[in-house]
Amino acid sequence: MGEEGGLIDEAKGRAKEAAGSLLDDDDLRKEGRVEQKVGQAKRKAEELIDQASEKAKDLVKGEDRA
Repeated sequence: MGEEGGLIDEAKGRAKEAAGSLLDDDDLRKEGRVEQKVGQAKRKAEELIDQASEKAKDLVKGEDRA
C-alpha cells in the first residue's frame, strides 16, 4: 500500500502552517499542524496495515507447507 495520502496531507499541512505564519493567522497555522498530524497518522496506519498483511501472508505460506 502507498503512503501518498499521508504525505499529501502532511505537505498541505506544512503549506497551511507556512501561510498562517506569513499572514499572522493562528487558526490557519493550527489547522496546518493538525493536518500534518493527520498525515503522519495515515502513514503510520498504512505501515501497520502493510506489516499485518505481510505477517498474514507468512502465516498462510506456513500453513500451506504443513
